[in-house]
Amino acid sequence: MAEIDTLLEKWEEVYKKGLLSFWMLLVLHRRPAYAFEMNALIQQLSQGTISADDNSLYRALSRFEDMGLVASELQPSPSGPARRYFALTPAGRQLLRRFIERNVLVFRATEVEEELRKATEDGNVKSKA
Repeated sequence: MAEIDTLLEKWEEVYKKGLLSFWMLLVLHRRPAYAFEMNALIQQLSQGTISADDNSLYRALSRFEDMGLVASELQPSPSGPARRYFALTPAGRQLLRRFIERNVLVFRATEVEEELRKATEDGNVKSKA
């Protein structure tokens, strides 16, 4: 079982890195946020399955801003220096919507739901062949 746990951890590491952008945009869809608070919001929304360090978040937000997916503005902070808040732009909202349609909602398809149910019930993914 330890071998399976190791394989699962490696798979999840790659999987989660690829999904960080999705979770970031989903958090920003909810409301504008500053980078330092985003990790807690991502952890909360992903039910503790995704976590990111501040440097990764800052780099991604900078890339998103360069691509026109988010916009930022400095806002006063009640407890210290001004904070840079990030918000989705219309292009960011459209990209998030299209990603969800193509990559997330597929899990709602009856056939996919049924296969997921079967795989989690007996631990085996069965081929229809």
